[in-house]
Amino acid sequence: MEKMKRNILIAVASIWIVALQAQAGVTRIEIISRADLLNGKEFGLAGPYEKIIAKVYFTVDPNNLHNRVIADLDKAPRNEQGLVEFSADLYILRPKDLNRGNGAALFEIPNRGGKAMVRFFNHARGSTDPTTEAEMGDGFLMRRGFTLVWLGWQFDAPDGEKMLRLYAPVATDNGKPITGWARSDFVFAEKAFDAPLGHRGQKAQPAIDLENSGYKLTVRDTVLGERRVIPRDQWRFARFVNGQAVPDPTRIYLKSGFEPGRIYEVVYRTQNPAVVGLGLAAVRDLASYFKYERNDVAPVKRALAFGISQSGRFLRHFLYQGFNADEKDRQVFDAVNPHVAGGGHGSFNHRFAEPSRDASPFSTFFYPTDIFPFTDVEQTDPETGDRDGILALAMKQKVAPKVFYTFSSYEYWGRAASLIHTTIDGKTDIQLPDSARIYYFVGGQHGTGQFPPGRNRTQNSTSPNDYSWSMRALLLALDAWAKDGTPPPPSQYARIADGTLANPKAINFPKIPGVNFPRTIHEAWRVDYGPEFKSKGVIANEPPRIGKPFAVMAPQVDQDGIDLGGVRMPEVAVPLATYTGWNPRDPKTGAPDQLVDFAGSYIPFAKTKAERERAGDPRLSLEERYTSRAQYLGLVAEAGVKLVKGGYLLAEDLPVLIERAGQQWDYTMK
Repeated sequence: MEKMKRNILIAVASIWIVALQAQAGVTRIEIISRADLLNGKEFGLAGPYEKIIAKVYFTVDPNNLHNRVIADLDKAPRNEQGLVEFSADLYILRPKDLNRGNGAALFEIPNRGGKAMVRFFNHARGSTDPTTEAEMGDGFLMRRGFTLVWLGWQFDAPDGEKMLRLYAPVATDNGKPITGWARSDFVFAEKAFDAPLGHRGQKAQPAIDLENSGYKLTVRDTVLGERRVIPRDQWRFARFVNGQAVPDPTRIYLKSGFEPGRIYEVVYRTQNPAVVGLGLAAVRDLASYFKYERNDVAPVKRALAFGISQSGRFLRHFLYQGFNADEKDRQVFDAVNPHVAGGGHGSFNHRFAEPSRDASPFSTFFYPTDIFPFTDVEQTDPETGDRDGILALAMKQKVAPKVFYTFSSYEYWGRAASLIHTTIDGKTDIQLPDSARIYYFVGGQHGTGQFPPGRNRTQNSTSPNDYSWSMRALLLALDAWAKDGTPPPPSQYARIADGTLANPKAINFPKIPGVNFPRTIHEAWRVDYGPEFKSKGVIANEPPRIGKPFAVMAPQVDQDGIDLGGVRMPEVAVPLATYTGWNPRDPKTGAPDQLVDFAGSYIPFAKTKAERERAGDPRLSLEERYTSRAQYLGLVAEAGVKLVKGGYLLAEDLPVLIERAGQQWDYTMK
């Protein structure tokens, strides 16, 4: 009898464990509001759309193999079933009748809590709560039938209307606060007396023990320059209000003021780390839930992921750390498009991580961003002996998605993009896996440009190249590739083998009067964060120890200084100016030999031969290139038709680009 009771208890326990495992993932979705979009407006065959605002509740099992990579998950509080609970904000635009949709969920990874893909693909007015006609643009994504999904994954996203965030638990040492080192750096364009410790408006890791004499604030003039310690009595953790320094653990104050063009860096201690990596698990589990589980919120047949900049780096990190396999070993995303991510990962899964931190030519230095590995396929770093690849784990798990890497000329100069398609030594092109394509947009900058061009603390006007029109065609190509295997357009990027990719010192940029070609390029370095960074996500070295750089390359240029290789939008293929992916800092902001983050250049041609000869400009003038406005627009149309035939542009969008080119001609010739 006792043996029978014991067997019954074991059986009940086994059933209970299975039930617990089944609870992991999405546990419930709490609908906050649900409403018709634009009063039920029809978006072509997809019909009316609706907006759903909700909150998603999750649990994850710390013992599940797929979750063990999450830093400090073992130190998070658990519920009675031994699972870790958390939640996130959810925002959806979907066909009201899903049978009229295309069966695909397009997940945008929110950049710092916001929403960009409707603005980007629909050419709409930007909004954190797309509601009006202007905020829907031309309805491109809706007319194509996509279910649009945004999920909060960042725990420190700023407060704001409809901003999305992750509500992550805090890790403790058996109930006791965990403390550790934090670091923040700053470069100013004008003199300032205080600054937030958080990056780009994100919530800061607050300092503890504000008067600690062991904390250091340093200043240096170059990225690798000597750090000079600023005396402790000259600065405080405080905000500057009405001429007074008011104590504040989230800001720093310098009595003499921060000077423009110099690099300041503070190292201090903080406490109570959020389990940041749960943001990766949240994206994984929600996409898996919509694909595989019965639900009436957004049931879909396939899931695509798109992310711009920080969010693109998130997707590279997501793939690298194995999150494209859910807890049941199922593939999560069918296709992924990291956009303008360059060669980076990010601060998305370690103790005291600040996900907003990135890496740029002259800001945010030496955070865990541009770190090995860089390529999808495995490579061995000859300096460290490490062997790895972004998709190495996904390939082993047989969950590798189709991938489009899209970026502009800027990412070669400002985000170490060459590392995603060259060998570690920068001597040879790598063979891309069959599942990946690369498309780079010649003469573009980090964010698509506007016309007329302007200056934003830059030496040159910024690049107006709007390559988002090509991105619309590529999105549809990516979806078709994921849906039925339709081959996408061939990759277009700069290569060592054909001379379109070169050492930055070997770029043959023309000597244009008044234009300063860069003497620097953003580099990626081998960085030592301490012995437990890779295994536990714990940073011991702040600032980290810097080793040898990786070999970063840049596109070679034509006689006009425009990059070779890549996709040339019609306005670049038939240019009125030189378009570049770099732009030096205005001398008024300090450090004029350094590059402005995210900016490209627009350097107009002379109108006449006489004008260019007087200036000593080696580039042909407009009158030497084009006989008339009509002839110019004819060449633009030819360039556009070529892109359409290649699959890099939609025929429906070509008239808009021709009209835009006409406006540019009129502006230039006035």
